[in-house]
Amino acid sequence: MATLERAAEELRARTEPDPSKPPLEQLTASLDGYLELIEENSASYEKLIESATTVAEVRELIDNVRELTAQRILAGIVPEGQEQPPAVRAAVRSWLWFMDGACLDWVRERDFSRRELRDMLLGTLMGSIVAAGGGAILNSLAEQS
Repeated sequence: MATLERAAEELRARTEPDPSKPPLEQLTASLDGYLELIEENSASYEKLIESATTVAEVRELIDNVRELTAQRILAGIVPEGQEQPPAVRAAVRSWLWFMDGACLDWVRERDFSRRELRDMLLGTLMGSIVAAGGGAILNSLAEQS
């Protein structure tokens, strides 16, 4: 557990958004940091994701990281003081599950680049938010960039 907690702290540090950048640049940089960490530790990442279904402590740690990540994303895209639309919240949380599946495929197959994966993940997140009725949120983010 101590090793997993250190890894979670490294993940937090590598994905910490730079508040001086526009929200979409923050998201892209955070995702780059996440994918870089996975690439450097691909065997450990694969074992971690696989063990999440059988080891309660691992599942709890992953759930906590996912929720913190979802809240970080939502805080970056939903204007301060505005309520998070439930469907957008669900889209972001669901996207994190999708992201783990896509990353696991990438680690196992190695048949496309990290940049291609990042761009696919950004596209699916944006598509999920639009499908959840959050198009206006994305439009406002685009205007900030």
